[in-house]
Formats: sequence, C-alpha cells, structure tokens
Amino acid sequence: MKKLFIFAAALLMSVSTLFAQSEKYTAAMKENIVAIGEAFKNPADLLALANKFERIANAEKTQWLPFYYAAFCQVNSTFITTDKSKSDAIADKATELINQAAVLSPNNSEITVIKSMIASAHLMVDPMSRYMTYGPESSKYLEEAQQQDPANPRPDYLAGQALKYTPEQFGGGCKPALEKLEASVKKFETFKPASDLHPNWGKQQVEAMLVECKK
Repeated sequence: MKKLFIFAAALLMSVSTLFAQSEKYTAAMKENIVAIGEAFKNPADLLALANKFERIANAEKTQWLPFYYAAFCQVNSTFITTDKSKSDAIADKATELINQAAVLSPNNSEITVIKSMIASAHLMVDPMSRYMTYGPESSKYLEEAQQQDPANPRPDYLAGQALKYTPEQFGGGCKPALEKLEASVKKFETFKPASDLHPNWGKQQVEAMLVECKK
C-alpha cells in the first residue's frame, strides 16, 4: 500500500511538472508571436526574435512551431532590409531551422511555405541573375504547399504577391495576380489555425494587395 502511495505521488508530481512546463512553453510562444508584428519595423528586431524562438526550440526539442517561427523571422528580415549582403547567410540559417521543423512535422504545408520564402530571399539578392534558379524553386514549393493543404491561404497569397511584383513583360502584374489573391482571400474567410500558436498571418496583407490591384 505504501509503495502504491509513493508511486501515485510521484506520478502526480510528474504530471504537475509537465503541465507547468507546457504552460511555460505556451506563454513564451504567445509572447514572442505577439512581438512579431512590431519586429517587422526593423530587420535586427526580427533576427533577435528569431534567436528567442530558436532558444525555445532547443529547449523543447519535440515542438516544430518554435523552429518554424525562428525561420519565419529570419527569412522575413531579408525582405525588409536594404542591405542584401548578409541575406544569403540569413536565408541559409532559416533553411537549417525549417529543416529541423520538417523533421518533427513532415509534409507540413506551413513549413513548405517557408521553404518557398527562403528561395525568394536568395532570389532577391540579385533578381536578374538568380531568377531562373530561385524563381522556379520558390514556385515549386508553393505548389507543393498547396497540395499538402488545399485550405491553406498562404500559398495563394505568396503566389499572387510574386505575380504582382513580376514585371508585366515577363507575365506579371496585377491582372495575372488577381486570381491567386482572390483565392487566398476566400480561403482566409474560413481558415482557422489549429491553435493560438499555429501560423495565422497574411490576411491583412493579401486583402490590402487585392484592393490595390483592383484600383
């Protein structure tokens, strides 16, 4: 009886510890996710936030979302900086992080979207010379992401964005982008993230882009 009591007490303590750790993880993730919007004002702030997510990822080890957000912040820092000299190295770091997320969550549409963004980050370092390499790679990942989850609005959003900013002489512009942007907006109407921690970005951006293209 005494052994049974000790076992029950140990089990209760173990469950309580796991619950406390889970609460700590969730609180840290929510705090950093909220900070992403403000961090978009400065590339250095996004990189600092990426480091915070990476620390969470290394502490948790079994969670794909911290690796995802670390890569997300890394790659987006390359899009808002005017200094492209470090973009390749930052994109390579984002690749390392998102690959770790992919090991934990294979065939994940959100992870594949980040891979497309990383290809675009390499492309933007020198669009004229890199388009034929990284343009198709970025598109390939968006197509893959859409196949993995047809309800995900972000592949259509990024595909529409890419078309919008492609010169008209190369088949781009607002007119060809409209179909993708409209498809993304429609998907956002019914899209619900799996939890408060799961990716839920892009709605405001694609809506604004669609309004701009319809002017």
